[in-house]
Amino acid sequence: MTVVGPFGLSVRDQALEADVQAGLAAVESGLLDATKSGVPFITEAAQHLVRAGGKRFRPLLAMLAAQFGDPDAPGVVPAAVVVELTHLATLYHDDVMDEADVRRGVPSANSRWDNSVAVLTGDFLFARASHILADLGPEAVRIQAEAFERLVTGQILETAGPGDGRDPVEHYLEVMQGKTGSLIAVACRFGAMMAGADESAVDILTQYGERLGVAFQLADDVLDIASDSHESGKTPGTDLREGIPTLPVLHLRAQAEADGKPEDLELVELLDGDLSDDARHAEALRRLRAHPALEQARRDTVRYAEEARATLAPLPEGYAKAALRELCDAVVHRAG
Repeated sequence: MTVVGPFGLSVRDQALEADVQAGLAAVESGLLDATKSGVPFITEAAQHLVRAGGKRFRPLLAMLAAQFGDPDAPGVVPAAVVVELTHLATLYHDDVMDEADVRRGVPSANSRWDNSVAVLTGDFLFARASHILADLGPEAVRIQAEAFERLVTGQILETAGPGDGRDPVEHYLEVMQGKTGSLIAVACRFGAMMAGADESAVDILTQYGERLGVAFQLADDVLDIASDSHESGKTPGTDLREGIPTLPVLHLRAQAEADGKPEDLELVELLDGDLSDDARHAEALRRLRAHPALEQARRDTVRYAEEARATLAPLPEGYAKAALRELCDAVVHRAG
């Protein structure tokens, strides 16, 4: 049993382990090649987050999905590189929008340089992803374009907020399906499709990826509140301090509005105040960690992970399917 990929995923078959490790190594090489430029400064900025590491969650899923066809097919690795480049590009843009200082344990691009450099570097990565994608055929281009539209739509919906009469929690889950679920679904879809898996397997793995992607993001929401370390690659309470709505906070607000408990209303008032003050920020974290809203967010995470696991049922049994199941467990474990 060997540990590979994010969260210490255990691969119990030597052949599968070799395929996954070789695939991830090829993706890493492909990422470095794709982020090189004739302008040294662009190379430095474009490789900033590549070299910072990361879970490579999306490439891992592409490698595992490819096991349901020919994992050595020539399009598998380039497709995984496309998905990871797209993900990295969104991180550059997200950090500008969120005014983040740290990403993956290193200074964010916008704090190391400035917002303009970060935005343009993200655009550069999108361009490089498109260049690789063009060689994968028009169907791949269409799939990526649809996913990217959903991703951007999710981001816009998050910025706009829920409309009048819309449940903020339902709105948030819809946002997560677009912002995070869409690209993780494409990682699974590309891996299976490029490997020549049959259409039903491609569809199943796409649905699995979307549900797992939402669970993955919800686990990050829980970690932002519950973690005492840098497990998520960000300082705990970063989203809280920046006023970014996450699922535990949305559940708290819903409970406060429904029940009107003084302690809940007081905590909402604290969250609506100035959390740049370290003492107020620490108090908000302490109280949220003890609030039932955090456990409710954990239950939502488990629900999406279990839905992802159930989606896999029609696929043939084997080590790849077992690894995909284990990823569901790993996501839930992250959320505690």
